[in-house]
Amino acid sequence: MSIRSLLFVPGDSEKKLAKSEGVPADALILDLEDSVASQNKLIARGLVREFLSSRSAESRQQVWVRINPLDHQEAGADLGAVMPVRPDGIVLPKTRSPDDVELLGRRIGTYEAEYEVAVGSTRILPVATETPQSIFSLGEYGRCGKRLAALTWGAEDLSAAVGATANRDGDGQWTPPYQLVRSLCLFAAHAAGVEAIDTLHANFRDLEGLAVSCTEARRDGFSGKLAIHPEQVEVINEAFTPSAEEVERARRIVDLFAANPGAGTLALDGAMLDLPHLTQAKKILSLAERK
Repeated sequence: MSIRSLLFVPGDSEKKLAKSEGVPADALILDLEDSVASQNKLIARGLVREFLSSRSAESRQQVWVRINPLDHQEAGADLGAVMPVRPDGIVLPKTRSPDDVELLGRRIGTYEAEYEVAVGSTRILPVATETPQSIFSLGEYGRCGKRLAALTWGAEDLSAAVGATANRDGDGQWTPPYQLVRSLCLFAAHAAGVEAIDTLHANFRDLEGLAVSCTEARRDGFSGKLAIHPEQVEVINEAFTPSAEEVERARRIVDLFAANPGAGTLALDGAMLDLPHLTQAKKILSLAERK
């Protein structure tokens, strides 16, 4: 997927949709779900469809759409409105299990065939932890195939579903149940061979806290983060872009192993390196190339 920042944009706000094109987010998520009141769903579908129809073919910014959950009465209308105008992908909220992703994939495939879109080209990003039952099938996403772009997680709907009074402690850290969910999503994504996208930082004015959250997420193995405000995007992009020093060292590691084919262990600057270090170095170079 190779995306650092994914910015949610309310689908019923013509003003915010227009401004989003100037935001340096790697991807926009045009929202038809939680940020849109029920009486505005129809309006939002029209605006999102218009936005997708008018976007430049030269734009490097991906455009995704968050539809309503599959068991919601609006989900079918959402897909019917946006699939003819070829979004890069669909964000699926309140995913109950990989079965939902497979079902959505079949529905998307029908639209792709109808509108002569390359079959399989519309990717799916599930929000994989918003329902209690979803936690128990996180390890099964590997069977979802090439449509699965990444996994991301969320705590707000999940905490509401279980009746939690809070999902963060007095220091602003996730409480143990949500630390667990975050970790499971991270490992589930990598087990499925896709990238892990960290959940949003809800206080959009707290850019310092966002930077800390991004640093921790990248440290742990996430490759990007959701954003709910344009001002968050540059902080996220910077945090998930390797520094010049990281890139230089990664190139040296790759070059060292290339110069010593068949070696399992090598020394660099007094440190012993083995194949996991080579894998990590290649990952850093891959991240650097997506700027």
